[in-house]
Amino acid sequence: MGDFELCPDSILSTEMIAQASKRPSVIGLYGLPGSGKSFLLSELKKQLSHSQFDFYEGSDMISTIVPGGLVAFQRLEKEQKQHWREQAIDRIAETCRQSKKSAIVTGHFMFWSHEEQIRVYTPNDMSTYTHILYLDTSVARIAEQRQKDAKRRRPDLSAAHLETWQQAEISELMSLCQKHGILFSRLPEPPTNHLLAAMNYIRFSCRAATIPNASRVDAKISGFLTKSDLRTAVVVDADKTLSTDDTSVTFWEAIGTGCPLNGLFDSPLRYSETALLQATLLYEEVANEEDFERICTMAASKTKIHPEFVSLFRFIQAHEHLSALVVTCGIRRVWEKILETEGFSQKIQVIGGARISDDIVVTPDVKARIVTKLRQEGHLRIVAIGDSPLDLPMLEAADQAIVVTGPERNRSRSMDRFLMEAITTRGLKPRQCLLPGNVSPRLSDSVLPRMSLIGESFLKSLHCGRNASSYPRIWQATDKSAAKLLMSPMRDAANAGPTLRKAHGNVGLYLAWEFLPEIVGVEEYPTQHVQGHQVSGYRLQHETQTTIVALMRGGEPMALGLSEALPLAMFVHASCPDDIKREHVDNQRTVILVDSVISSGKTLIPFINQVRSMDKDICIVVTAGVVQDDALSEGRELSKVAEQHRVSIGALRLSKNKFVGSKGTDTGHRLFNTTHMA
Repeated sequence: MGDFELCPDSILSTEMIAQASKRPSVIGLYGLPGSGKSFLLSELKKQLSHSQFDFYEGSDMISTIVPGGLVAFQRLEKEQKQHWREQAIDRIAETCRQSKKSAIVTGHFMFWSHEEQIRVYTPNDMSTYTHILYLDTSVARIAEQRQKDAKRRRPDLSAAHLETWQQAEISELMSLCQKHGILFSRLPEPPTNHLLAAMNYIRFSCRAATIPNASRVDAKISGFLTKSDLRTAVVVDADKTLSTDDTSVTFWEAIGTGCPLNGLFDSPLRYSETALLQATLLYEEVANEEDFERICTMAASKTKIHPEFVSLFRFIQAHEHLSALVVTCGIRRVWEKILETEGFSQKIQVIGGARISDDIVVTPDVKARIVTKLRQEGHLRIVAIGDSPLDLPMLEAADQAIVVTGPERNRSRSMDRFLMEAITTRGLKPRQCLLPGNVSPRLSDSVLPRMSLIGESFLKSLHCGRNASSYPRIWQATDKSAAKLLMSPMRDAANAGPTLRKAHGNVGLYLAWEFLPEIVGVEEYPTQHVQGHQVSGYRLQHETQTTIVALMRGGEPMALGLSEALPLAMFVHASCPDDIKREHVDNQRTVILVDSVISSGKTLIPFINQVRSMDKDICIVVTAGVVQDDALSEGRELSKVAEQHRVSIGALRLSKNKFVGSKGTDTGHRLFNTTHMA
């Protein structure tokens, strides 16, 4: 749907749209003199409720408020006419505000005799109208109706002149409407029923003005909130994410008229709600329901989902506690057909628009709202996947953010800049998936690490929801042969000082290799082979954005051993929670708290709270040589805190022995040969 840039116009547009949302619904009927505006207004009076609508001929309102009526108005100077036109539309707007009704008003944009063009719209028109319906009647019919009109004497104008006049009005009105946040629709030439089309647009416009789009979106996702067995939902953008294609472009190419969306989204409206409502009207204008369905089928047949997404959706489909939701600013029906072809229509819902019957539009803020609502009310873990700045609000609202990086010719040109801003100033911690796999990555691996949608570690992570049963996540090696070998020198009373510190360091290194890949994952990076060519190497994920915290003093030797596996990680000594500063957490992805022994967890818990208070989303990992089994039992304080703050715990062994070392048996004293000071 085009690229996205922030600019002063888009900021002004946001302010303008906020103002527009407070104004009453005033719908203008425009078209050349003789196009049928008055007749259509008369028919609408018969069909629409007078308790909800007021109906005005613009010229009648002018006649009412100008002393001497229309005859006197025609004698006035240009500036005086402008004043009374402004007064007329202001009177209509004020009446609407007081009556709480919508208004339908006939109006003129310009008069154009043989030589002179006179534009008669006013700034007040542009600040009052919420929707303009333009009667796009053929010039032949207009000429015929002008000749037959016995009530008005109109200049005899050629068909070519009427055509030029009409096209000028349409072009200028479209531009002005986009500038001022006004919806614009062209009513087609009969035999299509002007009345039915107008009523459809009017009801759409009034519903959009009176019922918040957010409320209608909430109704669309209510099904997700009633599925008690769900743990994780993957919320994914559609165009240029699921596929390299943009189905909106494919749709308009099938029509052969050129895609009008780029011009719309390049206007001051940008990707606002008004812009997406206008896009819906463009789809309504170009195709009836039957043609729309046919073109959507054609567009769907030309669009292929990336094989990685097909595999991911099959994995999701096979697990009851997983689900996926496709959220698109584009055409809902096309993506439903694509998913149906792949066999996913029963499991994967599509939320999108492009037709009045969809009853919603999906803006960037709507995407974020969906994610937030599923997280907060559904208590789901959300993985959000997108490709452009339009997806950033959604990515920032999710538990896990994945950026799809596609071919350079197709990808968003501005994404790098906005992505970097989100990472450096708002703490976003995304990863990127290259689709297809041979494309060049965005940014650097340290800033935007690579991942695979079909990688074992990612698929495993989907099983870990945000509900109580997911945490604490505990890894332990109690019964493994390696653990038995490593724990022996630690338990040997003859070992102390450097020998014992070395044993603890070995355990730290083992825990890093054994458990951290399962908890934080691994990432690929390029390295030079001894034979001279480049090969892929692997390291623990987000190594440069990891902080290792040695809980002093007993945790230091083990933390030093663990740091050998993460040589690029930050290393911090902490004797108390306040020793963990904000600079140790900001822009980091993982904090590893290291202690030698955890008995009840009483000492550890304040450190966990300190980290979580600084970053609500950062991954917290606790590693220790020994953890008392009872401390992790349901209902114990450490277990509750680990559940609340989503903490993963890795231990060399779990112990049922509740012995707590003191004086000569205290681990800290043994490590540093200070037992005589106990």
